[in-house]
Amino acid sequence: MGVAKGDYILVPNDDHQPIAPSKRNHQTITLTVLTALALLGVLIVVNCNTHRYDLFILDLINHRKESTYAIGVGKYDATGPIAGVNMMGYAQTNQTTHGIHQRLYARAFIIYDTVSNRRVAIVNLDAGMSGAGVKRMAVARLQEEYGDVYRDDNVMISGTHTHSGPAGFLQYVLYQITSLGVVDQTLHAMVDGIVGAIARAHENLEPGTIRVAFGHVYNASINRSPAAYDNNPEAERALYASRVDTDMTLLRFDSISGTPLGILTWFAVHCTSMNNTNELVSGDNKGYAAYLMEREMGNGFVAGFMQSNMGDVSPNTEGPKCLDTGLECDSVSSTCDGRNEMCVARGPGWRIGDFESTRIIGDLQYRAAHELFHNTSISVHGAVESRLKYIDMTSVSLEVDGQQVKTCKAAMGFSFAAGTTDGTGAFNFIQGDNGTISHPFWNVVKGFVTKKPSQEQVDCHAPKPILLDTGESTRPYAWQPSIVDVQVFKVGNVVLLGVPAEFTTMAGRRARQSVKDTLNTHGVLSEDGVVILTGPAGSYSSYVTTFEEYQVQRYEGASTIFGPHTLSAYIHHLNEMATSLVPGSPLLDKGLPVPDLIAEAIRLQPGVVYDGAPIGVQFGDVKQDISPSSRKIVAGVGGHHGRGVTVSAVFWAGHPRNDLMTEGTYLTVDRLEKDDRWSMYRTDNDWDTRLKWEQTGASVLGWNLATVTWDVGSDVEVGTYRLHYYGFHKQFGSGKILPHEGISSAFEVVPNL
Repeated sequence: MGVAKGDYILVPNDDHQPIAPSKRNHQTITLTVLTALALLGVLIVVNCNTHRYDLFILDLINHRKESTYAIGVGKYDATGPIAGVNMMGYAQTNQTTHGIHQRLYARAFIIYDTVSNRRVAIVNLDAGMSGAGVKRMAVARLQEEYGDVYRDDNVMISGTHTHSGPAGFLQYVLYQITSLGVVDQTLHAMVDGIVGAIARAHENLEPGTIRVAFGHVYNASINRSPAAYDNNPEAERALYASRVDTDMTLLRFDSISGTPLGILTWFAVHCTSMNNTNELVSGDNKGYAAYLMEREMGNGFVAGFMQSNMGDVSPNTEGPKCLDTGLECDSVSSTCDGRNEMCVARGPGWRIGDFESTRIIGDLQYRAAHELFHNTSISVHGAVESRLKYIDMTSVSLEVDGQQVKTCKAAMGFSFAAGTTDGTGAFNFIQGDNGTISHPFWNVVKGFVTKKPSQEQVDCHAPKPILLDTGESTRPYAWQPSIVDVQVFKVGNVVLLGVPAEFTTMAGRRARQSVKDTLNTHGVLSEDGVVILTGPAGSYSSYVTTFEEYQVQRYEGASTIFGPHTLSAYIHHLNEMATSLVPGSPLLDKGLPVPDLIAEAIRLQPGVVYDGAPIGVQFGDVKQDISPSSRKIVAGVGGHHGRGVTVSAVFWAGHPRNDLMTEGTYLTVDRLEKDDRWSMYRTDNDWDTRLKWEQTGASVLGWNLATVTWDVGSDVEVGTYRLHYYGFHKQFGSGKILPHEGISSAFEVVPNL
């Protein structure tokens, strides 16, 4: 639902400017008659709500030499439940959503080749990953509307890997344990977001151009498993300047008239700036980068900050330190005096908190993208192609260095349970456990969780000591995937590899280089062509390390579920898919699809029974108003990075799961205009606002409270403001969902005299 506007007028917030290196340059561009006709044609066809626009655009713009592409961009809310649902990423049972910092979005980019009549749709999803069930449902919905225009082979959905979004959307048991199975509100919000974003991009298709740029993002990432990385061959490591990829690749999309439409960027870094104590929904550092870019550009501009080979890459650039001593952790086991719980990596803003670390890492990505956006000189031209292959990763046989090897059924090692320095595990597990450590207790207990692994399974995964034999466990249904989906998109001289796992830095480098060599050899890609790896996309299957990194059995190696030759198997199939791009090649056998387990999945997350409030209290009433000391705030007086006074108010609320406020907001900061009407100044998607939900009271089910907070920065102009809360409550007895709202007292931002 949208926010009820009431007596609002929407006024642009000219004072609400991003932290930007420079202002955007505006150019006046004269449209040609043909361009105007093409744009008019798109509008006419969209308004007619037909699917015949393809041929219409094709007929209009095939005569233009500037471009053979039609470009469409779109964005849609995919936030999901912000209260009472486990978060996806850290696998902490006690980390559940308790409010919102910023909204989560699906951002879609459609590239339509008007010569071949082929297209691809790339979706950047603010989520830990996407998953096979999510994609299957989204494509089915799209085909109901558009027929076979959008299919499993030409739609790629890649997660930003934020660890601060709601869980419950993956179909395998291991990934559902902390979320108590599938959470339909999460699942459907994600599907709705993807479908909505692609639909908007589809409706916005217009003749356009693509340019590419390359740069670096420094001081935004470190390798969190250097001991494993350093086990790679010395000669290979010498080819690279760092243990992480600092590269950023940017695609810029413009209309044929020169109007900027959007960007896609790829930079490898985990979205774990928000740590495992955070309970507010957030897009983390990549979500913040997108927020800054879209706020700067405006006018429907869509900024996708994609993920790449970030498996061993952390944004916590201060490195892992012992909480009790401040000293560095053991580099192999990531322990402090033998305990992994005390070893935690610090972000660059750790002295202030994880919000500040998120801001810093997000801002670095935004600034790099901003610079590349204004320096894109290389045009992208050429055909659009898409390939998809379903691979049974449990039975891939191939030759590596003259030796016949194979992959394994899925299994997780002991070091998986140790967690990472971004988010530690529990008990006495440590990283770097390659079978030399005795676990008599867990060797007994693990048999009650999954079956005892066969000797073949043990030998196949060596030196990984198996903690969870997920590949041989099918009760109540599969614990981890056997079949995964891999995709290859080609847009002119740009090739995109969509992989369903978190590739480490060196694993990603090897995959990219191998595919590029194959494409170069067959003349499909020129020497200056670019190969990009993105993921996790598709059927999520944990991690992929190199063979050498796997031997060390850090967290990433223990989570490489198909054994030590997983990377070689992926590279083998990626090269097969790349070869199928050669003109005249036989059709690629897609294989058997990923099984559909969503319908039979466990669903134990309880719903909202009803909402109550104390006697004499109405939903939306103010429980605690803005403090008197915050009723007058001096303008331009800000603290660290412009953060000044924080104002907040507490409201009696309904449960936020009664309505997800999709494409709406749970809060606004309102500003009083000169005509005595209130305008919307901030929403729950703005960086400086937060809504925290909690349950309290003597009722069996508890009463709900919503705390609305605004950090009044030094850039806020003089004026009168108020905090406004929106919610829904479930009525006792009837079960009706009814709206309510609450408004704080007004407060002033006064001149600094």
